[in-house]
Amino acid sequence: MSKGPGLFSDIGKKAKDLLTKDYISDQKLSISTYTDTGVALTSTAVKKGGLSTGDVAAQYKYKNTLIDVKVDTGSNILTTLTLTDIVPSTKTIASMKFPDYSTGKLEAQYFHHHATVTTAVALKQSPAVDLSITLGTPTFALGAEAAYETATGKLTKYTAGISVRKPDSCAAIILGDKGDTIKASYIHHLDALKRSAAVGEITRRFSTNENTFTVGGSYAVDNLTILKLKLNNHGNLGALLQHEVIPKSLLTISSEFDTKALDKTPRFGVALALKP
Repeated sequence: MSKGPGLFSDIGKKAKDLLTKDYISDQKLSISTYTDTGVALTSTAVKKGGLSTGDVAAQYKYKNTLIDVKVDTGSNILTTLTLTDIVPSTKTIASMKFPDYSTGKLEAQYFHHHATVTTAVALKQSPAVDLSITLGTPTFALGAEAAYETATGKLTKYTAGISVRKPDSCAAIILGDKGDTIKASYIHHLDALKRSAAVGEITRRFSTNENTFTVGGSYAVDNLTILKLKLNNHGNLGALLQHEVIPKSLLTISSEFDTKALDKTPRFGVALALKP
């Protein structure tokens, strides 16, 4: 495990990723290449329903500087500049989207052995300010985050969380949506490489008295293939198969359907990511 408590966004992230990451409902193809100058190029095409979109992304790293540029079929250009250790133990991230300048954001992160602090400011006339702080160690973390809207002078978001991490497991509790929801999750890895795992998550929304309980897991069929499943108390079942067709290149097939309404068409997705 890394030093320090990590970012607030890391609390409960492992369980969330196992239950949501790579579950797709569209068709996606991405191809990555590398130039002689060290620029990584990735072309992506996505078909969702009858709509097809695409983008081309370039990434270049030089010493402590990382530059990302993405151009999509909607003529949008997203540029992200990441600077590490301008000041020791810090990371600065600046992003700007053209032609919509109002989406620009400047974020600063500070990492300490027992604390992590992040702040983000939107680059517009009446910016929103996000602030998070996490205290603890690699095994125990306690944190909170809030968003302040300068135009109205109100807090638009506040969230608190706690996590306990061990080499083979992680438990987390998050109080979010301004105190309206509480989420508890637990993930347990079943092998040393952490390719097989079991996870459980329960969410309680106080305003509606609604509970959602989800169980899932991943199983390494072999060194090249992973199978994932998830099911919640509302009858939504998801399955995913991911296979490494050639080194570093992944084929992902996933499907989700409602077991209480089998007459409905299930959602189906496939993605192929080719890397050199």
